[in-house]
Amino acid sequence: MIYLDNHATTAVHPEVVEAMMPFLTEHFHNPSSGYRASRIVKNTIAEARGQVAELIGAREEEVIFTGCGTESNNMVLKSLARIYGRKTSRVITGEIEHSAVLRPCQAMEDVGFEVHRCGVDGEGRLRLDEFREACEGAETGFSSIMWANNETGVIQPVGEACEIAKENGIAFHTDAIQAVGKTTVNVREVPVDFLSISGHKFHAPKGIGALYLREGIRFEPLIRGGGQEFGHRSGTENVAYIAGLGKAAALMKTALEKDQHAKIAANRDHLEKRLCEEIEGVTLNGSREHRVPTCAHVSFEECEGAGLLILLDEAGVQVSTGSACMTGKQQPSHVQKAMGISDEQAKSSLRISFSSFTTREDTDEAVERIKMAVKKLRQVQGGSGVGPVVVYS
Repeated sequence: MIYLDNHATTAVHPEVVEAMMPFLTEHFHNPSSGYRASRIVKNTIAEARGQVAELIGAREEEVIFTGCGTESNNMVLKSLARIYGRKTSRVITGEIEHSAVLRPCQAMEDVGFEVHRCGVDGEGRLRLDEFREACEGAETGFSSIMWANNETGVIQPVGEACEIAKENGIAFHTDAIQAVGKTTVNVREVPVDFLSISGHKFHAPKGIGALYLREGIRFEPLIRGGGQEFGHRSGTENVAYIAGLGKAAALMKTALEKDQHAKIAANRDHLEKRLCEEIEGVTLNGSREHRVPTCAHVSFEECEGAGLLILLDEAGVQVSTGSACMTGKQQPSHVQKAMGISDEQAKSSLRISFSSFTTREDTDEAVERIKMAVKKLRQVQGGSGVGPVVVYS
C-alpha cells in the first residue's frame, strides 16, 4: 500500500509512540495531584509545552493544549465573538478556509454578525486588497486567515495580512494546522494573536492539538472547570497525547532546521514532473512558488476524480479527491470555486500529499499506477469526462 494522503492525516512516528507509552502504563497519575508520581507527569506536560513553543517561536506560557485543531479554531472564534459582540464588529475571513473556521463564522452571521469573506487569486492566495478594504472599513472586529490551505497546500500571505490587521486594530487568528511542522512558522516574526495546531498533521496521534495565545491577549475560555491550561481550557490533561505532541514537535523542529523537508519537496516535484510528461491533459493547480512541500493538487482531463480515487484504491494507492462528495453527487470544492477553476477541471482533481516516510520508490510506483488508472478511466468514460463514479474491474 502506498499512502499519499498525508494532508488528511499522518502516520504516528515510532519515536512519538515510544514517548507516549509510559503515560499509558506506568505514569498514569493525575498531574494535579500532590505526590511525587504526579509531579513526574506534570513535568512531562511542561516539557511538551516547551517543545511545541520552540517549534513556533513562542513562550511556553503562550501555548495551551486542546483536543484537536477544530477545537482550537472554535475556541478562538467563539471567544472573540463574545469579546467583540455583534453590534459594531466585523468578522473577516477567507473564502478558502477550512470548515472549522467557515462554519463558526456562518453561525455568527446567522445571529447577526457581519462576516466578510475575502477572495483568492487564480493561484489560491488571499487577495490582500480585499482584506485591506475589509479591515479599513471595520469599526472593530477580528479576522481569521489560514497559513496554508489543506486542499492545495498553498501558503497564504499571512505576514502581510497580519500587518494590515494590526494597522487597523483587528485581532488576527491563523489556522496553521497544515503549516506547522511542514514549513517555518514563527510567531515572533509574524506576530499573530492566535494560532491553531493539530498534532496528527505532523506525526502525532489524532485527538491532540494546541492553541497559541499571544501573551497579554484577552481570551474567554470555552471550557470552564478546574482551571487547567492556565485557566484557558479546563479538564484533566491528556498526558500521553501531550507527550506525543511534544515529541512530534521536537522531531519537526529538527527536520526543519536540517532542511530534511527538501526530500519531501523533491519527491513531490518528481511526481508532478512525471505526471505532466507522461500523461496528456494534466494540470497542476495552485501556486508553485508559495506552497508547503507536502502537497500536489492535480487535475486529469477527461477523468472524474471520484473514479480515479476508486481505481487507485484498488491498485493500492491512497490519495484523496480535490472535491467533496455530497449526497451521492460530486461537487467542486469551495476552494477550487474560489480559485476560478472550472467545474469540469475541479471534478477531475486529486490531492496527493507526502510525508518524510514517502520514498522515491513509492513515488515512482504511484506514478505508474496513476497512469494505468487514468488510461482505464478514460476508456470507460469514452473521452467525455463524464462517467460512472463506481468503475468495475
